[in-house]
Amino acid sequence: MATIAVLNQKGGVGKTTTVINTAAYFAKKGKRVLVVDSDPQGNATSGIGLDKRQLAHTLYDALVDPSTVSSNMVVPSAVERLDVLPANEMLAAAEVDLVQILEREKQLRRVLASTQYDITLIDCPPSLGLLTINALTAADYVVIPVQAEYYALEGLGQLLDIVQRVRGGLNPNLELLGVVITMHDKRTMLSSQVKHELEKHFGDKLFKTMVPRNIRLAEAPSFGVSIFEHDKWSKGARAYKMVAEELMRRLQ
Repeated sequence: MATIAVLNQKGGVGKTTTVINTAAYFAKKGKRVLVVDSDPQGNATSGIGLDKRQLAHTLYDALVDPSTVSSNMVVPSAVERLDVLPANEMLAAAEVDLVQILEREKQLRRVLASTQYDITLIDCPPSLGLLTINALTAADYVVIPVQAEYYALEGLGQLLDIVQRVRGGLNPNLELLGVVITMHDKRTMLSSQVKHELEKHFGDKLFKTMVPRNIRLAEAPSFGVSIFEHDKWSKGARAYKMVAEELMRRLQ
């Protein structure tokens, strides 16, 4: 069993895309997988095909009262063996409501203690607030998607400092599993420069696989499916197959 927080405080870097597609690949390979949507935007929820307006229970309910966690809070997706602990805009209120709770940083860990999956992937919000701290406290590993663009390294120092602080106090077993370059365009000098800088900073923590810019990857969430259902022959599908396999090797 492994719990992985997919994290970057910048929005639009491919966190949700990485969560959905690696989760779908693991499920297709026979693993029991849970996606935890801890972003109030609920993009992982809708990207997997669930209607955010029709949810009886969400992660918000579980965080505010972990004793109420039950099987009906976890929703099966259209992909066999892939379940979702969904979110909608209600989750934004958790940042306020959790303040009153003792050891509020550990609420998500308490929630996940009652679940049994081979792999749990947490889609973190694009911020370093209480929801993200909960994700890091519950996780065994962190994966950081980084967009191959000019501001890629901006804010990474702060993010790594938060990871280090959580490891120093709340979760000593937390480990950086790796950094994944997303939206890579091999035709541009900029993408090559970003890759070089990330190699310099992260060494072998940088995934060898890079996810290219790919229109099919961008389209898939609007259909509520992973890239493997949308276009399994696309460059995006091939890239996420390799990312998932590399991720699995790192876990082993």
